[in-house]
Parts: sequence; C-alpha cells; structure tokens
Amino acid sequence: MTAPQSSSGPASDLLEDAGGPSAQDAAQLQRRILRTLVIAQVLSGAGLAAGVTVGALLAADLFQSQAAAGIPALLSTLGAGGAAVIIGATSQRRGRRLGLAWGYGVGAVGAIGVVLASSLASLPLLLGSLVIYGAGSAANLQARYAGADLAEPSERGRAAGVVLVATTLGAVAGPQLADVSGGLVEGWGLTPLSGPFLVAGLAYTVGAVVLAWRLRPDPLLTAMATARASQTAQPDRVRATHVSSGAASPLPHWRRSVVVAVAALVGVQAVMVGVMTMTPVHMVAHGHSLQVSAAVISLHVAAMYLPAPLSGSLVDRWGAPPVFVGAGAVLIGASVVVALAPASSAVAMGVGLILLGFGWSLGVAAGTKVLSVAPP
Repeated sequence: MTAPQSSSGPASDLLEDAGGPSAQDAAQLQRRILRTLVIAQVLSGAGLAAGVTVGALLAADLFQSQAAAGIPALLSTLGAGGAAVIIGATSQRRGRRLGLAWGYGVGAVGAIGVVLASSLASLPLLLGSLVIYGAGSAANLQARYAGADLAEPSERGRAAGVVLVATTLGAVAGPQLADVSGGLVEGWGLTPLSGPFLVAGLAYTVGAVVLAWRLRPDPLLTAMATARASQTAQPDRVRATHVSSGAASPLPHWRRSVVVAVAALVGVQAVMVGVMTMTPVHMVAHGHSLQVSAAVISLHVAAMYLPAPLSGSLVDRWGAPPVFVGAGAVLIGASVVVALAPASSAVAMGVGLILLGFGWSLGVAAGTKVLSVAPP
C-alpha cells in the first residue's frame, strides 16, 4: 500500500513546494524507478511462469497422484500471503528496496529447494520449499505499488500497469525454457520437471540483486518524506486540499473500501489460480506435450500482465467498481470456455486461458487503485 499524497497538488508540485526536487527531477526519479522495476519484473516473470508451468506436474509425479496437482498452487499461495505481510511491513519501515529484494531472494531459495526436493524425492522438503517459493510471487505483485508511490494521483493505475506489463516478457520466455532446462538438469541426474524451478531460482536471484542495487532513492520512503515535509511547510493548504480530495474521509469509509477490494481480489485470485493450476495437468493427461501446455500457460500469463496499462487506464477513468464488475464477467466467461473446450483442442484451451488472464488483470488493476489511495 502506498503512502497517500498529502499535498494540494500533483506529486511534482508537492516535491517542489516542500523544498525537494523540482518537477523535472521528480519526473526523472519516477522514470528511473520504473526502469529498475521493469528489469526486475522481466526477471521475476520468468521465475513465476516457469514454476507455474510444471509445478502441478511435478507434484503429481512425486505424489504419484493427479489429485496432488493442486498442492503447489495451494502452498505457494499460502506462502505468498504470509510473505506479502512481511514484505509490506518491511517496506513500510525500511522501504520498497529492502522489502521487494527480500521477497525475490526468499523466492529463489524456495525454487532451489524444490530442485533439491525433486532430486532427493523428499516430500517434506518439497512442501516446505513450495511455501517459501511463494515469496517471489508476492514480491512480483507488490512491485506495482512501488511504481505508483511517486506517480501523479491520476496516473497511479497506469504506472502500476507499466510495472505489471513488464512481467509479460519474462512470463512468455519462462515456460518456453521448460524443455531446455529440463534437458539440462536431466544430464545432472535430476528429473526434467525440476528444470524450470532452476530457471526460477536464477531469475529471482538476479531480480533481487537488481532491486537492491538500483532502487535508489527508495520510492516509498521518498513519498513518505515528501508528504511529511509538505505537511510541515504548508499545513493549512494541505489540510484544505486533503479534505476536498476525499483523503480525509472518515476512516470507516476507507475500511469498507479496503475490505470490499480485498474480498474482490481474493475472488479474482481464487478463480484464476484454480483454473490455471489444473490446465497443464489436464492437457498432458489428454495427450498434449509439455511444450504445448507451456505455450498455453505463456499465453495465459501474457494476458495477465500485457493488458495492465489498459486495465490501469480504465480504472483511472471509470473507477474501481465498474472494472471489478467487468473482471467478474470476463472470469465467468473464461471458466465457461475452459469447461466446454474439447480436451483435444489446445486452441480452445488457449482462448479460455487468455480470457482468464485478462479478467485477472482487470481485477488486480481495480484492487490496486483502491489500496494505493487508502490510508496506511
């Protein structure tokens, strides 16, 4: 959650009035932050999608049961939830740089743990590693708030979208490395399905290094410091505009908005993960190759992140509630398409997964807008 702007004007005016950087310097800082986040998101996208492609298949293989295919998604989602709390608290106290780098670093440890678990055929190590692996996903999603921290209030949805869309490049490339990485680790005596997790571990590690090195000055700490300086320098002007902009609305109103947004995000995530997780297992079980199922997952993840700027712009223009409704409609349509798709048709599955990704994109954009303007 980003620190709310406490100034009467745009972020650039706030910085200048508070004695901080000029409007031009503020714009340059925002561009630098976005460039850094884009690099990290490309890397994390590869790590995220690589694990999604084979996680269910690996679990079904080790447990010798297709009923276990949903376990990786369950455990990594639980891990992502716990990591999100830690990343958020760390970011609030120490900045986005430390919080996000920690998340990617822990995700890398989890990915390597999965590789080791598969080589040792250790179910306890696999289960624990999958929980830890979820931290990478949490950091990937929270990075969008870093992109919105210093953005103009009217452009926060678009700025968050730019960060999310960068994930597309890595997400498309990651699954396509399944065969290559699988062949590589097979030569080391490991199961080919652990190869993508090796890719994930490397990608998350490099992403953590990039953020720790380049995300300076920290966007959240800068936004918070600027807001405090502006309140001190111009308390009357800040208070008047804070009220007129709605930032001083009664706290219960904000609580209701946050509760509704979180509930909607949970629903969006549940539908997306539930359908996406079983797709590779379903396709492989009906005769499709790993390469074909990986291509479908690539299209799905691309549809999750590529429309992010459009989704963010729609939220900036129309507000969160209509976009949440649109997200629900698209997700329902996607579920129907997947349910009715012939098992032999990779094209039909691909269409359904593309719609599923786009519905998720709309829902996340709407939720991000609500949470990014709520009081901390």
